[in-house]
Amino acid sequence: MSTTLPSSDRPVTLRVMPQPSDANIHGDVFGGWIMAQVDIAGSIPATRRACGRVATVAVNAFTFKQPVFVGDLLSFYAEITRTGRTSVTVSVEVYAERQRLEAEVVKVTEATLTYVATDEDRHSRPLPPI
Repeated sequence: MSTTLPSSDRPVTLRVMPQPSDANIHGDVFGGWIMAQVDIAGSIPATRRACGRVATVAVNAFTFKQPVFVGDLLSFYAEITRTGRTSVTVSVEVYAERQRLEAEVVKVTEATLTYVATDEDRHSRPLPPI
């Protein structure tokens, strides 16, 4: 199932290519590695909105739609979907550009995570006004 990357008016948040050390002996990338990259991508808009430190407090949803292979170029698109007094909820979509016999782009993962703004002592703090 081939698809295209989201429109160019939606900037990529993170782009990374998994290496052999990120995969099992068959070249399938570990789900935990993908989850870590999704968390990093989601934290970028959350940190910007919080104007500082955030902590992941929930993974609300996480779906692996397609496998990821060593050599795929992964593009992570993260956007804020909701804010609370101290929290920021972010939706992350991940697309893989595969360079097999012919170029192919597939959506491999989608997730929703919630972050909380924290102070220097790692206690929750209110989000600053926009």
